[in-house]
Amino acid sequence: MDVDEMNHPAGPRGVGSWTPGKVAELLGVSPVTLRTWGARYGVGPSLRADGRHRRYSDTDVRRLQHMQRLIDRGMRAREAAAAAFSEDECAVPEISVDRRVEEIENAAEELEFTSLAALLDETLDALGPAGMWADVVVPVLRNLGGRWLRGDVCFESEWALTAEVSLALQRFSGRFANAAPGRIVLLACCPEERHSLPMEVLRASMAEVGIPTVFLGQMAPAETTLGMASKLDPVLILLWSMSVNTADDMLSQRLQRRGFDVALAGPGWKERNVTDAPWVNELADALDLAGESLKG
Repeated sequence: MDVDEMNHPAGPRGVGSWTPGKVAELLGVSPVTLRTWGARYGVGPSLRADGRHRRYSDTDVRRLQHMQRLIDRGMRAREAAAAAFSEDECAVPEISVDRRVEEIENAAEELEFTSLAALLDETLDALGPAGMWADVVVPVLRNLGGRWLRGDVCFESEWALTAEVSLALQRFSGRFANAAPGRIVLLACCPEERHSLPMEVLRASMAEVGIPTVFLGQMAPAETTLGMASKLDPVLILLWSMSVNTADDMLSQRLQRRGFDVALAGPGWKERNVTDAPWVNELADALDLAGESLKG
């Protein structure tokens, strides 16, 4: 994603108007450094608020944040400025998965929401939804879980990360044109299921490959899922459960009695011994099943 497209509710948006002092504070650099970058590399403020004072636009700020990340990754300031303020993607160095994990974990730890949003957008572009989830986000969540076990309370970091991952997946899905009219795949969480991120990853992956999808979100009441299914007439319903305590056999049976094809998704169904519906626990299997259902 081009840096101009990175946007986040907690960060700069619209045309904006940032004073040099606020930009320096946001970037964590001195005003002298900011002025030096402007003089040396032509990355100064582009707005003139009145006849005398110049201000940074939101685009300026996002590009400066991108420039700073490149510097942090070892690129010289001049090259970082050229890469961040040009369209030359070849100038941006390759980033290892381990480095992405480190950067995202640090941003979550420091509650740097705008940086976290930009890093996740960049990672989605590089790895796609499935790669971002499996190779980057899950390792970060595991690291946070390990800290919990050692007595290091890090609830804020986990909350920030999961919220920003959800928003990043929404932005990613929104970049794809709506699929052609026709029957859809309905993604639904069991009524008591709060952990919906894997289904959000699945929705983004389906958008990427052109599978028409509707996602109902977490903790959708059973009657809402039934009503949506009746109105949307999906070709397949994927019913998600993260844990055995949230798996809702009754909802699955009610959907099937109404004639819908239902597949059970997630580890919550593993021990339920449900034999009247297929079970998938891998993203690739869910995508294959959805694709085959649409063909049928």
